[in-house]
Amino acid sequence: MNKIQGIYAASLSLFNDDLSLNVERTLNHADFLIDNGCHGVVIFGSTGQSQLVSISEKIKLINSLPKSTNFKKFIVGTGLNSLGDAINLINITLSIGIEYFLVMPPAYYKYKDKDVVKYFEKIINKADKCKIILYNFEKLSGYKFSIECIKQLKKEFPKQIIGIKDSSYNIYSHYKNDNFSIFVGSEEKLLDSLNLGCQGAITATCNVTSSLARKVFEDFHQEKIQTVNKKLCDVRKVFEKYNLISALHSYMAKKDVIFKNLLPILDLLPKEDEKKLFEELEKLDFNIDYL
Repeated sequence: MNKIQGIYAASLSLFNDDLSLNVERTLNHADFLIDNGCHGVVIFGSTGQSQLVSISEKIKLINSLPKSTNFKKFIVGTGLNSLGDAINLINITLSIGIEYFLVMPPAYYKYKDKDVVKYFEKIINKADKCKIILYNFEKLSGYKFSIECIKQLKKEFPKQIIGIKDSSYNIYSHYKNDNFSIFVGSEEKLLDSLNLGCQGAITATCNVTSSLARKVFEDFHQEKIQTVNKKLCDVRKVFEKYNLISALHSYMAKKDVIFKNLLPILDLLPKEDEKKLFEELEKLDFNIDYL
């Protein structure tokens, strides 16, 4: 079985001035990222404001994905607490020929490993053609996957549970399975994780660092000397000083004003923070002209 691997951006969503989802521009941005270094992108991850986008708009964009020549390189995030809505979204996506999904357990409620296993069992029983990358991010969901939970899910659903995005970082250096892909959620951990046998990264900042991250990935696999990893990590550190979604939209808005539009309760960086962001990036010789 071939593992999914590579550099994936948690792609930004683009909105019109009336805050409706701009399907065409969102799709164009995803294509841009793939054309500029990403092996693929996640549509409607947390960076894409998935929890804030209406289900009807998600379905509209999903039905437009086949317009892209890259659509087989897309992973769709559910970003939904409702089990029924998640299953519906997955089945709609499967119907257009996309089979990879990034799925986080529901937020807000407290639960245990056995409840997580039951949750994914319900999804897979209704959509058994799906291939799921678990989304491990305790900061967002309130739950952190244990190795025991992953082992049980992989044992019960070997064809459907195919990997994890580990943004809580309690898995990537402790668990290995020949048929299970592990992605880290930050460029800072990319090279270390590759050395440990992991498969790549799914990150927010790959919206702007895709070419650098791809070079680190390729140089590792070609056993070349790493020349840009420090810069890649330093750029990530700058963005992490701020709310990542706000910082990325503030940065990209210098290239295209449509990125100024975010869904409430999110907003652009305050002007003082925006100024600091660009000053720090300039010190790293990293500016908007490279996009």
